[in-house]
Amino acid sequence: MSLHLYDTATRTKTEFKPLVEGKVSIYACGPTVQKPPHLGHVRKEVNFDVLRRWLEHAGHEVTLVANITDIDDKILALSAETGEPWWALGYRVEGQFHEAIRALGVRPPTYEPKATGHIPEMVELIAELIDAGHAYAADDGSGDVYFDVASWPAYGSLSGMRADEMASDEEADLRGKRDPRDFALWKGTKPGEPATASWPAPWGRGRPGWHIECSAMAGKYLGPEFDIHGGGLDLRFPHHENEMAQSQAAGRPFARVWMHNAWVTMAGEKMSKSLGNTADVGDAVAQYGGRAVRLYLAGPHYRSAIELSDASLAESAAQLERIDSFLARAGEVLGEVAFEGTTGDRRDARAAFTAAMDDDLGTPAALAALFGRVKDGNQAIASGDRDAVGWAAVDVTWMLGILGLDPAAPEWAHTQGAASDDLTGVVDALVGTMLEQRAAARANKDWAAADAIRDSLAAAGLTITDTKDGARWSRERG
Repeated sequence: MSLHLYDTATRTKTEFKPLVEGKVSIYACGPTVQKPPHLGHVRKEVNFDVLRRWLEHAGHEVTLVANITDIDDKILALSAETGEPWWALGYRVEGQFHEAIRALGVRPPTYEPKATGHIPEMVELIAELIDAGHAYAADDGSGDVYFDVASWPAYGSLSGMRADEMASDEEADLRGKRDPRDFALWKGTKPGEPATASWPAPWGRGRPGWHIECSAMAGKYLGPEFDIHGGGLDLRFPHHENEMAQSQAAGRPFARVWMHNAWVTMAGEKMSKSLGNTADVGDAVAQYGGRAVRLYLAGPHYRSAIELSDASLAESAAQLERIDSFLARAGEVLGEVAFEGTTGDRRDARAAFTAAMDDDLGTPAALAALFGRVKDGNQAIASGDRDAVGWAAVDVTWMLGILGLDPAAPEWAHTQGAASDDLTGVVDALVGTMLEQRAAARANKDWAAADAIRDSLAAAGLTITDTKDGARWSRERG
């Protein structure tokens, strides 16, 4: 294996060499548990799950740390708006996040630390930065502590932004700052904030800033230097820029490689909670199946933006149906007897897949190799070559396992017995035919026939919604 990764910090693609041979340490920024996750959030979970699987295939022992940000300005603001305690809100949304990634076959991280459980480590790191001359406590009595951006000449090296592009947001709280670019390491308690949302510190009661949380947790579990740090592209600045600056200013080398996945977009805009252009993970899984949604997120290159549409999700479901259909037919050919191929000098059919994955996780080319093997297998079924069918099935199953799409893997056990993901494409086709018949009945003003079709679909647990683009179906969720 000669894996090459694109490093955001150096803007180059270089061969990846772990800090410790045979071991890889990864810190992947997790969610701020404010609102339920959308498809844009979980793309990072799927992409880093694929990275982890590929590294493990290469024989590395992977330690993946993904944090939970459970104390934050946005959490407190929503808590104040709704009346739900901030800690209850965070716990509830954290459960929704876990449910969402489980539905996509994402394996749990090695560790999943919460920010509120690591306040002492954050206070210690802030103190180190003050002692080193890179941070200061505000002199206005607020209890705030800021990182002194001007004291760190390398600031901006990760994002490539110039100093004049880094002016503080107009809505940001500038109290006690020497420079608008300085960012909060510690936030003194403000009037009206709940007492449970503050902790004691040398500078007064308060809570940590967002950026210091990840630096402290990464340092505790992975040490002062580790292999890979990453997350969504929107985290590159200011979050990751600030993480890198404060960690290195404290004498910690921090991440050796930075990886950022691109956005999921709707109508060309980044999917975000604030814009309201989100897509609920549960709804997508209910309609298309978890494996199809995972394929939709993992199929494009992780550094390429994905445009969300029903058509693109339906296409992923159709692609998965092609794969599963081949495996089902291959199973019929091979029967219950374990396949033991007899071809002694078989061409390495996995070479194209391996080369693609080694080239910065090139999943589009990897999928092309997978579908190439599906085609080979279908041709072998047609010609009656049992050995060729068996080898194609073995290769396809192996590739699916790397991508986290093998239906027999333990992470998909929760889909068995109910409305299995394997039938999603079939159900979509059947329902589509019935909706076409209903549309024809409505066009002929045969309201009785149209209502009968709708009633039969409702009895099967499906909800039909008429839109300007035609009827849409979804599975009722109890």
